[in-house]
Amino acid sequence: MMAPETIELGFEEILCLCGNDGVIGVVKAGAGQFFIETDDCEIALFTEEDDLFVASGFGTDERMIEGIRCMLYLVREVESPLIALPKDHPASGRLKIVVSAGVETTISCGITPGTHPEQNVLCGMSEFDGLRIVGVAGGVQLRGIDTSKIDIRKLRMYEL
Repeated sequence: MMAPETIELGFEEILCLCGNDGVIGVVKAGAGQFFIETDDCEIALFTEEDDLFVASGFGTDERMIEGIRCMLYLVREVESPLIALPKDHPASGRLKIVVSAGVETTISCGITPGTHPEQNVLCGMSEFDGLRIVGVAGGVQLRGIDTSKIDIRKLRMYEL
């Protein structure tokens, strides 16, 4: 079993995990209230200082990295709701970025993008399958993945 890797992460930073086929972006959520919209209800989600917003992008170019940064900004700063689609919704196949929120997110390549309102699992590319991303005081812990095989970058969240 691989030892967890802890990476410092400030509120104004975004952690990008860049693989060969996809990108994972992580920001601190901060304390607040956010909403998850499903086809039949609205769920209020309360986050704490070290909880995370995690975005998974299906692609690796700079446009994808900027898209992830924009998506995380929309969710955290503009308070755009998270959307959970029904499992058979045709839009799930067109999603390029999906987002989860909470203290811990597990990346799975065996689920349909955008269809999990429980927020503890997020669709991602196979190179990230099984990765557990955990919010800890002052940072992020990466568990269950060999981080030597991915490019880890920290960017400023508000860079223009």
